[in-house]
Amino acid sequence: MSNDAATAEAAGTDETTPVPEPIPHGLGASLPPADARAKTEGTFPYAADLWAEGLLWAAVLRSPHPHARIVSIDTTHAREMPGVRAVVTHEDVPGAPLHGRGGRADRPVFASEVVRHHGEPIAAVAADHPDTARMAAAAVIVEYEVLDPVTDPEQAFEAEPLHPDGNLIRHIPLRHGDPDAAGEVVVEGLYRIGRQDPAPIGAEAGLAVPRPDGGVELYLASTDPHADRDTAASCYGLTPEQVKIVVTGVPGATADREDQGFQLPLGLLALKTGCPVKLTATREESFLGHVHRHPTLLRYRHHADAEGRVVKVEAQILLDAGAYADTSSDALAAAVAFACGPYVVPNAFIEGWAVRTNNPPSGHVRGEGAMQVCAAYEAQMDKVAKKLGLDPAEVRLRNVLATGDVLPTGQTVTCPAPVAELLQAVRDFPLPALPKDTPEDEWLLPGGPEGAGEPGAVRRGVGYGIGMVHMLGAEGADEVSTATVKVQDGVATVLCAAVETGQGFTTLARQIVQDTLGVDEVQVAPVDTDQPPAGAGCRGRHTWVSGGAVERAAKMVRTQLLQPLAHQFGMSTELLQIADGKITSYDGVLSTTVAEALDGKELWATAQCRPHPTEPLDEAGQGDAFVGMAFCAIRAVVDVDIEIGSVRVVELAVAQDVGRVLNPAQLTARIEAGVTQGVGIALTENLRTPRGLIRHPDLTGYALPTALDAPDIRIVKLVEERDVVAPFGAKAVSAAPVVASPAAVASAVRAATGRPVNRLPIRPQAAVVTA
Repeated sequence: MSNDAATAEAAGTDETTPVPEPIPHGLGASLPPADARAKTEGTFPYAADLWAEGLLWAAVLRSPHPHARIVSIDTTHAREMPGVRAVVTHEDVPGAPLHGRGGRADRPVFASEVVRHHGEPIAAVAADHPDTARMAAAAVIVEYEVLDPVTDPEQAFEAEPLHPDGNLIRHIPLRHGDPDAAGEVVVEGLYRIGRQDPAPIGAEAGLAVPRPDGGVELYLASTDPHADRDTAASCYGLTPEQVKIVVTGVPGATADREDQGFQLPLGLLALKTGCPVKLTATREESFLGHVHRHPTLLRYRHHADAEGRVVKVEAQILLDAGAYADTSSDALAAAVAFACGPYVVPNAFIEGWAVRTNNPPSGHVRGEGAMQVCAAYEAQMDKVAKKLGLDPAEVRLRNVLATGDVLPTGQTVTCPAPVAELLQAVRDFPLPALPKDTPEDEWLLPGGPEGAGEPGAVRRGVGYGIGMVHMLGAEGADEVSTATVKVQDGVATVLCAAVETGQGFTTLARQIVQDTLGVDEVQVAPVDTDQPPAGAGCRGRHTWVSGGAVERAAKMVRTQLLQPLAHQFGMSTELLQIADGKITSYDGVLSTTVAEALDGKELWATAQCRPHPTEPLDEAGQGDAFVGMAFCAIRAVVDVDIEIGSVRVVELAVAQDVGRVLNPAQLTARIEAGVTQGVGIALTENLRTPRGLIRHPDLTGYALPTALDAPDIRIVKLVEERDVVAPFGAKAVSAAPVVASPAAVASAVRAATGRPVNRLPIRPQAAVVTA
C-alpha cells in the first residue's frame, strides 16, 4: 500500500476522495480577498447602491464652455418646478469658497464669475426624482460671455492670467554637473503624451445625510476620506467634527477616484434641505468631473560617448495642468527628478513647468510624471543605439543605475536598485514564435479577425522600456498612518482608515495579523473619519505606511498575549514563537494554543508608522525628495502592418523589483493590470479636447483596451531584494509597469518600422512605412 493510500485509509477515506485544499494563511500566501465573492456575485455594496428614507436626488449643472465670463445666473424657473426642493450656486457656499488638492486651494465649489474648463460646476439641484433634478438643472439659465480658451500650454506663458494665482503653477530648474560637458554623439527629440482618463468602471456616486447637530455625513467612494472631510467642512463653514465621511465600496481606483465637484454640492444640498440627498453621475459627468493624466510636451537632447554611455541630458518638460493646480506640483517634481530615467547621468540640466490652461483639470493618475518622461528618455536611448549601430538593450545595460549611484537631484539611491538584473532577465527571455501565414492564424494579424491587413505587410519589432517610480509622498510630505488591532473570542479586528481601492490592503492586513498573532479569523472594519487618518491610497502608501502601522499594533498585542506566559515560565517574550495557532518556547517546555492563552481576554493596541522624512527640491532641483523607489523592465514584442499602421502587441515580458512578495496572486494581478493600463496609453487611450471641449465623453468614444487587446504578459522575474527601511521589505508594484510598458511598446514599434514614434498614443500614420 502506498503512503498516500495508507494516509487515506487512516483518515477513513479512499484514494479517490478529494483532499480539501489548505486555506492560505499569513504573509507570502495567496490569501483571496475577503470581498471577492460579493463582487463576483454582484452583492458588493457600492455607493450607487445606497438608499435612505426620504431620499432626494441631485443633479449638477456644468458649463458647456471651456472659458467664459458668467454674466448672470437665474435659478427662478428651476426653483419653481414641481418636486424641486433646493437649488444652490456659489452664493450658497457658507464657508471657504476655494478648495483643492496638493495643498493648494484654487478651485471654487461653483464657478461664480469665470468658467475655466468644460464641465465646471455652476449650480446643483435636489428634487424628489432623478429626472426632475436633471430637468431642473437644465432649467437654470446662465448667461455667458464666451471667451477664447487657452488650450496650448506653450501659449499659457504669454496669455492673460486665467486665474488670480497666474498661469504658472510651478517651475523646477534642475542643475547637476558640468553644463559644458559634451558627448561624441548627440541625439534630440520632441515628444507628446496625450490625456489619459482613469475611466473607472463605476462612475462617481454618493449619498449625503444631514445630522441632528447641524453637520452632515457623506457616504462616498473616497480614497482619502480625512482630506475630503476637511475640505468639505471648510466649504460648509463647519468644524471637521461636524462632517463625517463613511467610505463605501470603491469600484477600483487608479487615480483620484472622487470628483469633489459633486461631493461638495451633495453635502450643501443635504444641509439646505434637511433630507438625505443622492447623486449618481452619468458616464459623461464622470469624464467631465474627475481629473486626468497630464498631457505633456517634452524636448530632449542626449549626449553620449562613442560606446553609448550617456554624458549629459538636457530636457524641457511642460505639463498641462488644465484649469486648476490639483497635484500638478507633485507630478512635475516626479517628472523632473526622473527625467533621465534609471540611468547614471553625470550631467543633467532639466527645466520643468506646470501651467494652467482651459483644458480639463489634470491630477494624480498612477505613475504621474514618471510615465511621461519614461516614454521620452527611452526613445532617446533607442536613438543613441541606432546612431552608434549598437543593440538597444546593450546601450541601456551600459548606463543602468545601481544601489549607491546618485540621481540628478543629488539623492543617493540607498534602496535596492537591481536594474541591470531586470533588463537582462527580459532580454534573455525566449522570444515568442513568429505567426504563420495561414488562414488559421489570421487572428494574429494586427487588424485581428477579418482585419484589413495583409500578412506580407506585417513587420515584427522588439523594444524595451525601463521605468522607475517613487513610493509614498515626496518633498517633505508627512507620511503617517495609524492602526488599531483588537483580539477577542479568537477573532481579530483591524481598524485603519486605509481605503481598499483594489490594491489589496484589507487582504494584506489580514495576512499581517495572521502571521503575528496566529489568529485565523481576521476582520477589517469599514473605514470612516471617526478613525485616525491613514492618508491617500496611492504610490504604495498603504502597503508601506498602513501595513507598517498594522504590524506594529499586532506586535504590541502579541507582547500582551505572551507576557503572562513568559513571566510564568521565567523567560522573555522573545523566546516564544507563534506559528499555526500554537505558542511554543525555544526549548519546547511551553506549548499551548493561542485560543488557550487568550482565554476570553480582550487585547488591543494602537500604533503609528511614519517613514523617515524627505525634503523639498531646492532652487537647483537638488534634495533628498523621495523615501524609496521601485523599478521595472519590460520587453515588448509587437507586430505592425506597415501599410495601414495597425499595431498588435504580441507579448510583454516583465521583470520587476518588488522587495518581497507578500501575496503572489495579488501581486501578479496588480502587475498585469498595470501593464494593460500602459498598453492603453501606448495605443488607444486619448481623451480628445479640441478647443478645450471634451469630445465623446463616453466609453464608446474613449477606447479602453479590452480583454481582446491585452497581450500575453510574461512575468519572467521578480527580484526579492528587501528594502530594509520598508515594513516587510516590500515595494509598490502597480505604478512601475504602467510607467514602463508604453515606452516598451513605442520602442518595439520603432524597431519594426524605423519610424521615430514620438507621440503617445501611437497614431496609425506614425507606424506606416512608405516606399
